[in-house]
Amino acid sequence: MKHDRTFDPRYGERVEILPGLCRLTANNPGPFTFHGTNTYILGQKNLVVVDPGPADPAHVDTILSVIEGARVEAILITHTHVDHSPAARLLQERTGAPIIGCAPHRAARALMEGEVNPLDASGDKDYTPDQETVDGETFEVAGITFHAIATPGHTANHLCFALEGEDILISGDHVMAWSTSIVAAPDGSMRDYMASIDKMLARFETTYLPGHGGIVRDAPAYVEQLKQHRLNRERSILSELGDKSRSIPEIVAKLYADVDPKLHGAAGLSVFAHLEDLTERGRTAADPGLALDASFRLLD
Repeated sequence: MKHDRTFDPRYGERVEILPGLCRLTANNPGPFTFHGTNTYILGQKNLVVVDPGPADPAHVDTILSVIEGARVEAILITHTHVDHSPAARLLQERTGAPIIGCAPHRAARALMEGEVNPLDASGDKDYTPDQETVDGETFEVAGITFHAIATPGHTANHLCFALEGEDILISGDHVMAWSTSIVAAPDGSMRDYMASIDKMLARFETTYLPGHGGIVRDAPAYVEQLKQHRLNRERSILSELGDKSRSIPEIVAKLYADVDPKLHGAAGLSVFAHLEDLTERGRTAADPGLALDASFRLLD
């Protein structure tokens, strides 16, 4: 599928999207954050700050600088990865605003015997919201009405937020224009992710504001591409297994031959998420048991 990687982060600058809606991009570029984490500021005199980013005092200083003394009514969080939520505490200390949004960090499932969570360090385990929002909840802050949409998959607690009266949805890391979302067990779940993709396909918004990179335009068509990409990947994995057992590194070497080898570890986590789902559905089996280092085979 085709991604849109054209994006100017304009670090330290307020980038207006619409009147009363702007973006700041934190200076935390990386292979999984692209040019950095997008912080969104909504409102006029009273504001809502969405995903203030990593624990970077300089980025918090920039947020406070661009709001020019306006009151922060709430800090809204989509999910608890360390590039999105830790600055909520720093911003709360400076503004007194409540932290609203997703539940505390948790995995999609318990660790299996002997399993190590490869993404354990990416979770913000110190995050504690003042107010948790749940799927389908509608709430108003700073004169803006938000609709919370549970979208587990990337993380178990991921939320998107739709803006009432606007053709806009804040999609966090669930849907991004620059890349597919990382789905890695046990923090994430491919089954949950696919269900959340279907939930997006049932919605009407055409403009998504993602956690990294540029705006997603014509969102329904793009989300359908994301779904088909995952289904194609699943078919490729099943085809690669064929009539013999294969390890995840063997599958990755074939399916991601054109990808930077430095990213093969992350690709392996994605393949494992697919295989975990396929095994739960009775399509594949893992020997000696479901694990990253298992051998996988087709079931008749």
